[in-house]
Amino acid sequence: MKYPTIAVIREGKVPPDARVPLTPTQVAGLRKQGIDIVVQPSPGRTFKDEEYAELGIPMVEDISDRELLLGIKEVPISQLIPNKKYCFFAHVAKEQPYNQPLMRALLDKGITHMDYEYFTDEKGKRLIAFGYWAGMVGAHNTVWTYAQRTGAFQLPRLKDLYDYAAAKEVYAKLTLPPIRIVLTGTGRVGQGAAQVLEDMGFTKISPAAYLNGEKKDEAVFTQLHVRDYAKHPKGGPIDKQHFYQHGEEYQSNFAPYAKVSDLFINGIFWDGKAPAFFTREEMTTDDFRIRVIGDVTCDIAPAASVPSTLRASTIADPVFGYDPLTGKETEAYRTDGIDIMSIDNLPSELPRDASEAFGKVFIEKILPEYAREKSGILERASVTVDGKLGPHFGYLEEYAKG
Repeated sequence: MKYPTIAVIREGKVPPDARVPLTPTQVAGLRKQGIDIVVQPSPGRTFKDEEYAELGIPMVEDISDRELLLGIKEVPISQLIPNKKYCFFAHVAKEQPYNQPLMRALLDKGITHMDYEYFTDEKGKRLIAFGYWAGMVGAHNTVWTYAQRTGAFQLPRLKDLYDYAAAKEVYAKLTLPPIRIVLTGTGRVGQGAAQVLEDMGFTKISPAAYLNGEKKDEAVFTQLHVRDYAKHPKGGPIDKQHFYQHGEEYQSNFAPYAKVSDLFINGIFWDGKAPAFFTREEMTTDDFRIRVIGDVTCDIAPAASVPSTLRASTIADPVFGYDPLTGKETEAYRTDGIDIMSIDNLPSELPRDASEAFGKVFIEKILPEYAREKSGILERASVTVDGKLGPHFGYLEEYAKG
């Protein structure tokens, strides 16, 4: 099997992402297999240059001779090398307005760009993602926000801990007051969030038990499936696949949970057709009890499943306040406001763990495809091919034109 020459590139987006597509140990392992891979130096990674160099990995500034360039976040247009193969999260395939210039540049510079988000199997299932880690950090930060708001207990930020093993040591000593959390989503994000809540000491109970007020004196959470938070106007059971294909036919059934929850963690994939969980007007009512919202999904209002997600917050400034009466942003932790945690690069707070898990999947499921003469996995992920739209991305033609 013949592999392309590869470089792990430095992250150019500001602020730089601390994650890497491959850890030092993983790169060293690939080199032992005879794969020609180098690393571009960078001061911003969670894994330092020395950690790569100590394992005999060449640290190379000029990567223009490499055939495949691996990053994480969008590469700044000025740093794109023409006629190369790139792999990174570009955030263009959903026609995101803010990245239209990047879409145009990928085409103009003759680049073949493969987006991690679109590495899928033949049934369309994603093969690689950071969603589990986003859910973990999102759940932690939502509980941390509640601690900041109430002063009821102390919790450090994950970004200030070495890794998740250190976080679990903190959780083991945590004493929680009675808190009720509703978590939506059962995919990677929901699984990661549920894991953290259980590690923290929250007891998971069924939606029915949660609505009935069981375990009132304990810290509990419930995890909602589509059938729990949505309903069809005609009644009857919900078919999940029909919901995903025809979300516009459904209505929200979230109101009962909003009446009995202190915190809400949103971990669903929202396609713009399904109903929002609640409206701005519903957030102004006396029986809307939720005071902290952790929106891991982070779709920005008004095109959002959570109308109070006015913007993405940041790791440096993770929380903003929302005034339900005005629908405007306020300072955080006001008694008359709702606190919103909507960081859009959550896995960067657990960069070592997230990078190691990501790299393991990349090596097992994606990298071998580059040694094949033809690969459906690579084809389905190729947003551009030699400066033209890939075979599965022709719908971006008008977007690419601007």
